[in-house]
Amino acid sequence: MALEHAILVSLLEQPGSGYELARRFERSIGRFWTATHQQIYRVLKRMESDGWIAGRDVGQDGRPDKRTFSVGPLGRDVLVEWLRAPVQPEAVRHELAVKIRGAAFTGAAGRAELLAEVERYRADHEALLATYVNGEKRDFPDLERLDAGERLQHVVLRGGIAYERMLLDWLDDVLDTLRAL
Repeated sequence: MALEHAILVSLLEQPGSGYELARRFERSIGRFWTATHQQIYRVLKRMESDGWIAGRDVGQDGRPDKRTFSVGPLGRDVLVEWLRAPVQPEAVRHELAVKIRGAAFTGAAGRAELLAEVERYRADHEALLATYVNGEKRDFPDLERLDAGERLQHVVLRGGIAYERMLLDWLDDVLDTLRAL
C-alpha cells in the first residue's frame, strides 16, 4: 500500500486540509499506516498534480487561508484499481519479539531490564485498547443503524480491538515467562 491510497481513503471519508489529514493519521489511520506531516503534504501536491484530488483555497477569519482537498473521479478510479489488486502478506517486524529472544543471552540483569520494558509496553497497549473501546462506544452507539461506510469503519476498529486484546494476552504470557526465569 502506498501513502496515496491511505490518503484517498481518508479524503473519501471526509475532505480536508493537509493539517486535518495529518491529525487523522495521528488518531486513527496512523495505527495502520504512518506518515509525517511533510510526507502527507508532499504526496498531496503530487496527487493534485496527477489529477487524483482537487484542492481549493478556503478563507479563514483571522488566520491564513487553508487548502482543502477532495477526491476526483481519477482518484476514485485509482482506488478501485488498488482495491482489485491482491494483498501481499506483510513481513512482520516486531522489535520487542527480537529483544525477547535476545534476553536468552543477557543474564538476569538483562532480563530484569526487559521485564520493565515489557511492562511499559503492555501499559501503552492497555491504554490504546481503552481508547479503541471508548471510541467504539462513542462513535458506534447503535450498531443496528450503521450505514455501509460506518459498518466498514467499525469492522476495522473491531480488528484493532481484537489485535490489542491478542497482544495483551501474549504480553501477559511473556511477563509470566520472564518472571519464572
